[in-house]
Amino acid sequence: MQKTGIAHLPLHGGKAPAWLFQRMVKLAREILYILCLEYGRKEVLHRISDPFWFQALGCVLGFDWHSSGITTTVCGAIKEALKDVGKELGIFAVGGKGKTAIKTPIELDRIGNFFSLNVFPLIYASRLTAKVDNVALQDGYQLYHHSLFFTIEGQWCVVQQGMNPMLKYARRYHWLGERVKSFVCEPHYAICAEKKEAFVLNLVAKRSEATRQNSVVLSQENPEKIYKQWEKISVLKLPSRHYLLTKDINPQRLKRNLIKVYHTSPKDFETLLSIKGVGPKTIRALALISEIIYGAKPSFKDPARFAFAHGGKDGHPYPVNRKIYDQSIEILKEAVNLSKIGYSEKIKALKRLHNFYRGM
Repeated sequence: MQKTGIAHLPLHGGKAPAWLFQRMVKLAREILYILCLEYGRKEVLHRISDPFWFQALGCVLGFDWHSSGITTTVCGAIKEALKDVGKELGIFAVGGKGKTAIKTPIELDRIGNFFSLNVFPLIYASRLTAKVDNVALQDGYQLYHHSLFFTIEGQWCVVQQGMNPMLKYARRYHWLGERVKSFVCEPHYAICAEKKEAFVLNLVAKRSEATRQNSVVLSQENPEKIYKQWEKISVLKLPSRHYLLTKDINPQRLKRNLIKVYHTSPKDFETLLSIKGVGPKTIRALALISEIIYGAKPSFKDPARFAFAHGGKDGHPYPVNRKIYDQSIEILKEAVNLSKIGYSEKIKALKRLHNFYRGM
C-alpha cells in the first residue's frame, strides 16, 4: 500500500460555523459531481488522496488554508455531499473524527448490505491503515480522525490525521488503495511535512525488514522465555538516545499481550500488527528485544520526504522546487475555476455533460 502524502498543520480548536459548512457541502457536491462525470469515480479517489489537491479543495471551499481543521472539515463536507449524490455516482464516505471514526466498520457493513457489496477488504484496509500510522510508524502523532472513501467497485482511499498536543501540530496521512504492494514495507508514495521529526520509530521502512521478521519470530516463542529476556533488558542502563524507556512498559500488560500473540501465532508482521490489543508499546518492546538478541536495528528516520510549502527564494529552508510549484499552481487554478462557475451555469454544465455521456 502506498500513501500519497502527509502534511503538518497547526493544531487549531473550534469548528466551522454552520453557515459556512452548509455552503462547503453544496460546493463540494457540485465539484465531486463534475469530477465524476468528467474523469470517472476512480479519479475522484486520486484527487482526494493527493495532499496538494486536498489542500487546494480546502481553500476553494473557503476553510482555513493551513490549520488542522481543514482535514476534519473537508472530509466532513465530502461525506455530507456524498449522502446526496453518492448512490448516483457510486462513491461513498465513512468514518470521521473521534467516536465517528470507531464506527467506520459499522458504516461499511450498512452500505455493503444495502448494495450487496463485500466490504471485508475495506474494513481490513481501514483497520490496517490506522494500525500502521499509530503503531508501526511511531512519530508522536496520535490518530483522532479517520475517513475512508470508496467506489462501488471496491477502490478506496483513506485520509486520517494525528495530533501532537505538546507541539500543537497535527499530521495528515493519505492512502491510495490501488497502489497496494505492502502495508508494512515502504508504503509511502510521498510525505509532505513542515519538518522532519528528529527521532521516529519507523518499522515500515525497508531498513526495518530484519526487525519486522525478528519480531514475528519472537512472537512465536514461548512467552515466558521472551518475558525473561525483557526482565534482563529492564535492568540494563539504556542510552538516553534510545527510543524506549523500560519504565514506559507495564510488565504484566506486556506479558499478557505476549501470551495473546503467541496463541495467535502470526505468520508475518502484517498479521502481528493486525492482532487486537497489540499496540505501540508491545511493538516497541519486540523491536528492542529483537535489536538486543539479533543486533538488527530498525529505522529511526522520519519518512517525510519534502515540506508542504515550496521553499524560499534564498534557499531556506531549501531551494524552491519549480516543478512542484508549477504543479501546485495548476491544481489550484483548476479548483478555483470550478469554484467560479455560477450555480445556474453549473446546472447547465452538468446537464450537458450528462446528455453527452448518455449519448455515448
